[in-house]
Amino acid sequence: MNESLSPESGGQITTRCCVVGGGPAGLFLGYLLARAGVEVIVLEKHKDFLRDFRGDTIHPSTLELMYELGFLEEFLQIADKHFDSLDFNIEGKQIPGPYFTHLPTICKYITFAPQWDFLNLLAKHARTFPHFQVQMESKATQLIHKDNRVVGVKVEGPQGEYEVHADLVVGADGRGSQMRVDAGVEVIEQGIPIDVLWFRIGKSGDLNDHTLARIKQGRMLITVDRGDYFQTGMIIQKGHFDEMKQEGLEVFRNRVIDILPNLAEGIAEIDDWKKIRLLSVQVNHITNWAQPGLLFIGDAAHAMSPVGGVGVNLAVQDAVATANLLADKLYEGNLTLDDLKQVQLRRETPARRTQRMQVFAHQRLFGSSTAPGKPVSISWTLRKIAGLFAPILRRTAGKIVGLGFLPEHIQTPERALKEISSPVK
Repeated sequence: MNESLSPESGGQITTRCCVVGGGPAGLFLGYLLARAGVEVIVLEKHKDFLRDFRGDTIHPSTLELMYELGFLEEFLQIADKHFDSLDFNIEGKQIPGPYFTHLPTICKYITFAPQWDFLNLLAKHARTFPHFQVQMESKATQLIHKDNRVVGVKVEGPQGEYEVHADLVVGADGRGSQMRVDAGVEVIEQGIPIDVLWFRIGKSGDLNDHTLARIKQGRMLITVDRGDYFQTGMIIQKGHFDEMKQEGLEVFRNRVIDILPNLAEGIAEIDDWKKIRLLSVQVNHITNWAQPGLLFIGDAAHAMSPVGGVGVNLAVQDAVATANLLADKLYEGNLTLDDLKQVQLRRETPARRTQRMQVFAHQRLFGSSTAPGKPVSISWTLRKIAGLFAPILRRTAGKIVGLGFLPEHIQTPERALKEISSPVK
């Protein structure tokens, strides 16, 4: 059942679990369920996983899970850089940030890997199980209800519309979840005052460091060292991108150079606004993750801001907890609504605690400025407190960022025998 051919128009297929969304949460869950012998179909609306400026930060908690599953070394071959600590630069002063060397994990560092490589790796391993199937270019458009229960989804595929019927539909389709809209769940928004402009800047010379963020004269620049380029983010006030466009690219490039002059050569490559991707920052959550036959996880349940780079890792933790709690029930065919509610009971608290910390950071850093392109305001009091408690804060921040508030471990059985499968295309 691991072939990826979608049904013809008007067709119908049946499975135990249908996962909507082929992101980190969806594919990790699909892999674990198939490994446990559960029939699972993952629906991904795009033709491949190749999309830039998605979450690429992989933390020790996720690396530990890949170690437990036996493909850590394979993953590390696609990872760009390893950082056992991160630094900040505030008005020219280098500030040591969180470190990870004290964590009780195999990998005591964070790493960066293109998300499409990570997803392709998961899909490749999942395809070795006979009960796994991923349908590409297949967009779930509508939930199917019967007797007040979700029993499947309608799908637009390459050959037309078809239906997938399942004992459980999992909405893992991100912060713009169509399944969430169709289910009519309540979404609680946190007022976040910033957006992020993501772009690549080629490196010149031997510019290498662990500086994650630079703040100068009220402007913040995120710089993630990816080897021969920086994945770069400029923090701006929400809704001000059009205003910045009117100022022109030269003004934008000069702002980047003002914060980090060493990028002067590389920033010349940004010669079109199309090379800059706007990320509208959201922090929100839903109040009810579960309905009969339906469950939401990952960003569909709790959208995270980029603070801490924790989004991918929390999504993966959700997937692991979901598999741990539900795999046996799905395998035996006796899943109940109470079982689904156990996922929210376990994962909602760590997600909400993380969001509260993100909102706190946003309020302290971005809450008072009104000038376009100058959203950062660090009070003298905050700097003093940070200086006094720096050793404790660095260690604690490393644990929170690296592991989260409730790290999960693989508890699902490995029932399925692996098959020889073709490489991922």
